[in-house]
Amino acid sequence: MIIDCDLCAMQHSAACADCVVSVLLHKMGEPVVLSSDERVALGNLSAAGMVAPLRLVPKPLEDSDPSGGEIAAG
Repeated sequence: MIIDCDLCAMQHSAACADCVVSVLLHKMGEPVVLSSDERVALGNLSAAGMVAPLRLVPKPLEDSDPSGGEIAAG
């Protein structure tokens, strides 16, 4: 899983301030890549109340075709 604040719909919201990776991203300045084991560990820590949960909400994809051009509404 790749976590990138620039691709999250919750960026700059109250949820962002309470996201477990916001501190990591601000320190590193680049997306964070989590393995499945790391995701499970963060989920367990969050469920135990030890860390904030992951609050990633992917932004919707823009309407475009695979070649990069816009799809005409019709």
